[in-house]
Amino acid sequence: MTQPPPALELRAVTAGYDRSAPVVREVSLTVAEGEAVGLLGPSGCGKSTLAKVAALLHRPWAGTVHLGGERARGWRHRAPRAQRTAVGVVFQQPRLAADPRLTLAALIAEPLRATGRKAEAVARTGELARSVGLGTDLLGRRPHEVSDGQLQRACLARALVLRPRVLVCDEMTAMLDASTTAALVAVVEEYRELTGAALLAVGHDRTLLERWCDRTVDMPGIALPARDPVPGPNP
Repeated sequence: MTQPPPALELRAVTAGYDRSAPVVREVSLTVAEGEAVGLLGPSGCGKSTLAKVAALLHRPWAGTVHLGGERARGWRHRAPRAQRTAVGVVFQQPRLAADPRLTLAALIAEPLRATGRKAEAVARTGELARSVGLGTDLLGRRPHEVSDGQLQRACLARALVLRPRVLVCDEMTAMLDASTTAALVAVVEEYRELTGAALLAVGHDRTLLERWCDRTVDMPGIALPARDPVPGPNP
C-alpha cells in the first residue's frame, strides 16, 4: 500500500535574517499525516525561525518546504491560498501576534474575512470560542482588556478557524500557567482527533513535548557560524 506524502516536509532549509550568519543551515524535518512532532531546542537556536518557514511566513534562502507532497510556491501573502490556509500557527507571545485594535471576536474571525468567508464568521467564531474556553462576555473585549491566557486562547481559535491540515505551535504555552497550558493542549488534541491534522510543536520543555507528541527531535544545525554568505533564493 502506497504511503501518503508527509503533511509537512522541510528539505535542507537554510534561513535567517543576516546573510553572513544563517540562523539555521541545511535543516530537514518531516511530519507525517496525523503525526505530532516536538521540536526541542534552547532559546536562540533558530527553532522559531524554522517554525516561521514551516508556516510559510519566512522565506528560506535555500531548501524547500512541502505541504502534502506539494512544494510551497510562495511566502506570506504571495503563497497560494490553498497552501497558505493549510497551515495554522500559534506564537509564543500573543500580544505581539494580535492586532490591539481588534476585539477577540474580530481577531478569531480575521482569517475568514481575509479569505472572503465573512458569512461564516459569526457561527465559526462562537463555535471556536466555546472550544477554547472563552465566554461570550470576553469576545467584545480587546487584547489589553484580557489576560495573556485569554488572549492566547483567542489566538489558538484564530489558528484553527480555517481548519488547517498542519498546526505549528511555536512555544505556545511558554507564558501560560499549568492549567491554561493543559487546557490549550487538550484543545489542540481534540482538533487533531477530529480532523487528522498534523502538529509541529516547538519548545524547550522536553517533558511537555514528550508527553504531548508522538516523537520529539532535537533542533539540528544549531546556530552554526557562517562559512560564507548564503546566496539568495531564485526569484
